[in-house]
Amino acid sequence: MKYYAGLDLGGTFIKCGIVDENGKVLIKDKIPTGGDRPWERVAADMAKLASSLAEKAGVKLCGAGIGSPGLIDSESGVIVYSNNLRWNYVPLGKTVSEALGGTPVRVANDANAAALGEKYFGAGAEFDSVVFVTLGTGVGGGIVINGKLFEGNRSAGAEIGHTVICMGGEQCTCGRKGCFEAYASATALIRETKKAMKNNPDSKLWEIVGGDLDKVEGKTAFDGLHAGDKVAAGVIDEYVNCLAEGVANICNEFHPEAVLIGGGVSAAGDALMAPLREKVKTLIYGVADYAPVQILKATLGNDAGMFGAACLAMEK
Repeated sequence: MKYYAGLDLGGTFIKCGIVDENGKVLIKDKIPTGGDRPWERVAADMAKLASSLAEKAGVKLCGAGIGSPGLIDSESGVIVYSNNLRWNYVPLGKTVSEALGGTPVRVANDANAAALGEKYFGAGAEFDSVVFVTLGTGVGGGIVINGKLFEGNRSAGAEIGHTVICMGGEQCTCGRKGCFEAYASATALIRETKKAMKNNPDSKLWEIVGGDLDKVEGKTAFDGLHAGDKVAAGVIDEYVNCLAEGVANICNEFHPEAVLIGGGVSAAGDALMAPLREKVKTLIYGVADYAPVQILKATLGNDAGMFGAACLAMEK
């Protein structure tokens, strides 16, 4: 049996799990990132965490993978740019490999890594080609075609959230207007929930948040939907319409066997997934039944990045 370390580098925590070749997690833990420190110290902590967990599990590592935020040169393992960590051209893969005594280390964008994790050990396990879409502060994701990660030229592609679904629409943090992210992220859902509440002072949504707009979350509108609030139902309907447009674009561009929906908003379950499936069916180009695309909820949750990083080490 071969064993691998999957390292998920975040702005707040470094998560690591020791995973065997069948996807079984032997042990996992996390430590604070401390990203304001020199990158060399963060890299040293990553290697120390992986080696200590492997020692506790009583196994020898065959490799390690790292999922990191930012623009990553996955061939060289260099973090070209990460605004979350304020890193530029950091040779993370080489540094962690050396600290692990020469153990091979592969690095990829964290969303791309999470897509691999879901494909091999999550909701996409039975498919060859999937697209993973994560709905959080932004909209991220990754593309796996015929079992291999698609990253585009120099690993700079697969920016799913920054395809435009409404020209001249809502301002996106990337600088463009009308991006998928500006309509389908949890941030967008919160924005639209607050807007609807301001326009409807009698909505039950006010009761749900105790009259405090600052307490509106991504799930607030879904809570209102379950409470029978018509204003909340309208917010969710429009949100699903926007999400469906972006998912349909993905289907028309790549036509994978499945699109996997993850991130915080996906916790809404069937209240999100059922109407999304129905709407996407009406938007896919051609005859939907000829080559159907399944729209599924991702299953690995916050561990997707860890599993995906281990997949990188397995060279999947």
